[in-house]
Amino acid sequence: MTIASILGAIVIGAVIGAIGRLLLPGRQAIGWVLTVVVGIVAALIGTAIAQSLGVATTDGIDWIELVMQVVLAAIGVGLVAGLRRSRV
Repeated sequence: MTIASILGAIVIGAVIGAIGRLLLPGRQAIGWVLTVVVGIVAALIGTAIAQSLGVATTDGIDWIELVMQVVLAAIGVGLVAGLRRSRV
């Protein structure tokens, strides 16, 4: 792994996590670092699911893969926020 790929994963994770968080109603009690971590995990899992379903990789934006990643990020942010809320 290069520094560029790590930085790219962080940026993509931040964007995916932020979009997923925006889709949820109300306020989520998690910080931006945890949102980025959830976004990175959602991006990785969404890519794996898309590849296993045979979604073709294109030169442009892979919309189906992106939708999967954002939906997984929204689910992840909701789960993490719920878990953090139940601990307090």
